[in-house]
Amino acid sequence: MEGEEKKLSENEFVIRAIRKLRKPPYKGIHSVYSGFNKAFKDYFNVNPVEATTRLAQEGKIVTRPVKGGVMLYMPEEAPASRGTEDVLGKILGND
Repeated sequence: MEGEEKKLSENEFVIRAIRKLRKPPYKGIHSVYSGFNKAFKDYFNVNPVEATTRLAQEGKIVTRPVKGGVMLYMPEEAPASRGTEDVLGKILGND
């Protein structure tokens, strides 16, 4: 980046990207197809996968695996994950 402008933190960058790149009615962005991974790498010159994985572990964002990458969500807007108990109940339940 040129000039002496203040650089965003990784967390600020990801949250801003989610808000500005998502297309309604979707609440998240695809890490690859939205262009997020390339933009993150260009801005920070680090691997976006490692950074988003760390932010997800810290609870600052939520990731969901999808074909070709992951979806990135803000924690309060992420779809509920499928619990293994529900899936096991369907598989092992009576017909």
